[in-house]
Amino acid sequence: MRPFWLKSGLKGFEEWIFRDVVSSKWIVAPFHGNLPNLSNDPRFHRLNINNNCATDFDISFGGLICNKCLRLKATEDSGDEESQSKDNQKAEKSPLPSIEISPNEHKLQYAYALWYSRRSPGKTNIQSYDQNLKLVGRFASVEQFWGLYSHLVRPSDLTTHTDFHLFKVGIKPMWEDEANQKGGKWIVRLRKGLVSRCWENLILAILGEQFMVGEEICGAVVSIRFQEDIICVWNKTASDVTITARIRDTLRRVLHLPPTATMEYKTHNDSLKNVHRNL
Repeated sequence: MRPFWLKSGLKGFEEWIFRDVVSSKWIVAPFHGNLPNLSNDPRFHRLNINNNCATDFDISFGGLICNKCLRLKATEDSGDEESQSKDNQKAEKSPLPSIEISPNEHKLQYAYALWYSRRSPGKTNIQSYDQNLKLVGRFASVEQFWGLYSHLVRPSDLTTHTDFHLFKVGIKPMWEDEANQKGGKWIVRLRKGLVSRCWENLILAILGEQFMVGEEICGAVVSIRFQEDIICVWNKTASDVTITARIRDTLRRVLHLPPTATMEYKTHNDSLKNVHRNL
């Protein structure tokens, strides 16, 4: 499989990584330039969340996310679960349109969706987890990715018990999804202060097909916790030790982990058993 950047005319993966000034300098502050009005753009799924964005355009949690909007949302309570459930059911019954790519954009190997979740107080079961998942946006080209990513807050600025999920379009970041049922995940626990850079390195490696395992990669999750941060890579086939070993080695290289760093692999079946045991 030829990496997408070779087919797109880019000289190499490193050129793609460093083409974006905001990303390569690790700027956390909000973008203050002229932002496009994407409120009607089908690539971005708008959600019924009542945030008043102070930027120049009327886009909040369902499209591009400015720092203020996401911080406001992160400090709110989870809200009415029944209302959230109805919103999710409505979204599932109304499929999103296909992602359009202009001729001058560099198409990715796969289209991706970015999700956000914040854990509700108390015990978390499968139903409440599904209700807390919010679709932020979708993209299928290099340019669309940077258009979304450069306006997101970095993981280190999120509050505790919040997560970003980057998954291929068509795969929901849940163990029960058909693509995930026989899979598992590599887990890397990071000390505070490292997560933003590691997360960016990871998602760029995924989008750039650096893992070289075909269609095995489902997505990745970054989880902000009180004493540590967690990064996970999900794959389809937990029983394939060759595939899981290659993902482990690539993950170690991409995150610049020392040989002594502890990495844990956990099947989704085991994760489900743990949840049911704690209910």
